[in-house]
Amino acid sequence: MKFQPALRIILPLIATLALFAAGMGLFDPAPGKPTTFTSQRGETVLINGHGLYYYDTVSSAAQQQGNDLVTLVVATPLLALSTWLAFRGSLRGRLLLTGTIGFFLYTYLSMCMLTAFNALFLVYVALFTLSLYAFILCMMSFDLTSLPGHFSEKLPRGWIAALLFTIGGFLTLAWLGKVVPPLVQNVTPPLENTTTFVIQAMDLSLIVPLAILAGVLLLRRSAWGYLLASVFVMKAIALGLAVSMMCINMTLAGTPDSLTIMVPFLVITILNLFAAGSLLKHVH
Repeated sequence: MKFQPALRIILPLIATLALFAAGMGLFDPAPGKPTTFTSQRGETVLINGHGLYYYDTVSSAAQQQGNDLVTLVVATPLLALSTWLAFRGSLRGRLLLTGTIGFFLYTYLSMCMLTAFNALFLVYVALFTLSLYAFILCMMSFDLTSLPGHFSEKLPRGWIAALLFTIGGFLTLAWLGKVVPPLVQNVTPPLENTTTFVIQAMDLSLIVPLAILAGVLLLRRSAWGYLLASVFVMKAIALGLAVSMMCINMTLAGTPDSLTIMVPFLVITILNLFAAGSLLKHVH
């Protein structure tokens, strides 16, 4: 695998820092209790008031701890496994590694921008930075001229592309349905203690275009289509599990409508698992 010397330094750092950050998020013993707070927009919210996510709302803290749990028990072990496979020369391992790093990249970009400032802010910045450059190096390690030849003609490109289009369409409708009505009605949307829609901005600007582009290029049998579709599907599995765990935690914290959010994401995660299995099965 290309760029192994650099990745041998970067990937262990990502794993170590992610384990530390997730562990602190889940097990920080700092005492306290939730308190009410009125935001600058006049919205009354419940602040967590304890642990690492002291200044986040109860809902936000539940989401972040759900994400921490998936990082601890799924994403970090998957990073270790895919790194071992990739360094042994496995193309499947490299695809899995790149998608897994995509999960860390998205996760810690959102933690940098969305989580209320806490003692791990620079850890989040380091994780985002390391994940960004690891992702770039992994993407540069593929030989695009020969990549399509490694995929079987039996690969069900049609239904994988349809899944990508479905994910892009679902996120577009879900997030525009949350953002557009307040703009049309000239009212303040429910933002809790944040200043804007951070996740919606990330998904509409990064995830939706990537899903659509990957689907189109895959149908055209482009090398970039095979690569982007594989990376997107691998990344979406861990992200879908994280969102599902966030919703479960939000339900336990008493946040309304969290199960309504969880169901479609859980279905998408299951479909991504089938798509990932199919992609890996048809790689020579």
